[in-house]
Amino acid sequence: MNAIDYRKVSDFFNVFSHPTRVEMIIELLKGKKCVSDIRELLELNQPNVSQHLSLLRLNDIVDWCQEGKRKCYFLKNPQLIKVIFDVLKKNKLL
Repeated sequence: MNAIDYRKVSDFFNVFSHPTRVEMIIELLKGKKCVSDIRELLELNQPNVSQHLSLLRLNDIVDWCQEGKRKCYFLKNPQLIKVIFDVLKKNKLL
């Protein structure tokens, strides 16, 4: 039996503790977005967007690809995120 990495689980759910990151995740559920798209959609400055995306990436929630000069992000496991949000909606938390 595999041991549970409680720190990793805690870090994963901690990512959802900031409204901006939740908003980013919801936007990424709609599809891949480049940094400039996220910046415009959420009306945030570049450093703020990058900081939040870095945390999402470090916790294996998002990954990125290069499209020309643009760095674009996408959810690594959108099915998992959908399940989490479905549970939140069902319990009227979202």
